[in-house]
Amino acid sequence: MRRIILQAHEQIQPFNEAARDLRVQNKPLWLWQRDLLAPFVDEEREYPDWTTALHVEGDEQVEALVHRDNIFFNEALIEEFIRRGREARQPVQLAFHATDPSIAFHVAPLSQGVRRQDDLMLAEMYYLPQGVGGCEDAVPLVVDTESRERGYYHIPPYMATDFGDLVYQLPRKAFIVIESWVHLFVADVLFGVFARGVDTEDRINRDWRYKIKILLRALVEQKTVLESSELVQIGRNANIDASARIHGPAIIGNNVTIGAGAVIDNCIIGDNVTISQGCQLMLSVVGDGSFLPFRASLFMTTMMENSMVAQNTCLQLCVVGRDTFIGAGTTFTDFNILPAPLKAMIGGRLEETNFIILGGCVGHHCRLGSGLIMHPARTVESDVVLLATPERSIISKNVSWEESDHHRYAHKYPYPRLYPREVERV
Repeated sequence: MRRIILQAHEQIQPFNEAARDLRVQNKPLWLWQRDLLAPFVDEEREYPDWTTALHVEGDEQVEALVHRDNIFFNEALIEEFIRRGREARQPVQLAFHATDPSIAFHVAPLSQGVRRQDDLMLAEMYYLPQGVGGCEDAVPLVVDTESRERGYYHIPPYMATDFGDLVYQLPRKAFIVIESWVHLFVADVLFGVFARGVDTEDRINRDWRYKIKILLRALVEQKTVLESSELVQIGRNANIDASARIHGPAIIGNNVTIGAGAVIDNCIIGDNVTISQGCQLMLSVVGDGSFLPFRASLFMTTMMENSMVAQNTCLQLCVVGRDTFIGAGTTFTDFNILPAPLKAMIGGRLEETNFIILGGCVGHHCRLGSGLIMHPARTVESDVVLLATPERSIISKNVSWEESDHHRYAHKYPYPRLYPREVERV
């Protein structure tokens, strides 16, 4: 089968980079897609738009899978879509019911890459048994994401007008179009590590053989069930202190150092990562080469490669770009005490995120000083240097590159912009 990739040229704020080059599950999105589709396709071609693809491929009658390069999906979804498409023996387009909980709550808000048609949500992914020339005849193929509701915590009535149980909709068959940093958070954390933990829980509950296998493995290794090697994958040359606690499901990469008293719960830790004494990580993804000094904490947070979060800093529901430093004691708040909706930038305008609790986002190659306080859902653009001053220690709005503190020292310390807002695709 031929894989045809349609480019999405929009830049994701505040990274100023196309979605395909951003990391999900500690992989560039383009590599994540290629690895999942490798069992199904034997060649791939890439085009800037549908018009070009039709002009070049229109006369070829070859089985094809067509999709945008800014789509995140998992193995369960793509396996069902291709299998049912082949069984249908006709051109089909991926679709979901508009009332599907994970689509309605976490995909549709902020999204321009899924189109509403009656009671369906149509995605830009097609199975075309006779080539792209048959795309006009494609009929919706509805996939149930098999969403499961999982709680986070309870918001008491004295804290907010929207109180009650805070829950997320976690699909077994994950799909989302990456058009905002919020979508990165959803793909990496909610549809990634969080959903993977629920998948493991469901498998243990329905498969008694798997449950016995885990129990026996824990007994032989003299560990608790969640710490057994069946649930915790550890790479080569890892140096883990005996007092550290790693609870699965978790993936620890190669050449990782984990210090005394560290607690890691349901996380993905990349290669060459250092996690020092007393750090606490839960439902988070830490990219290759990252560094967390003592008592740094991550909760439902993504760090891309070669970044550092200094001591006594806690990030909750945040996304941090590559090569970024966040200083000690910087606070990222995630709950808006004022009764106002949390918004994120998409298509040049602010739109509601449909989240009551949401942290912030820092782009690539940023330097944030110590002692800053970030309001919920605020962003810092790539290449920004931000220092806490008496006039600006509380960040209550998005910070652009033009507002970077390095400009005042530009004559002494040249600081070129590495991630322009508009980059030309090579």
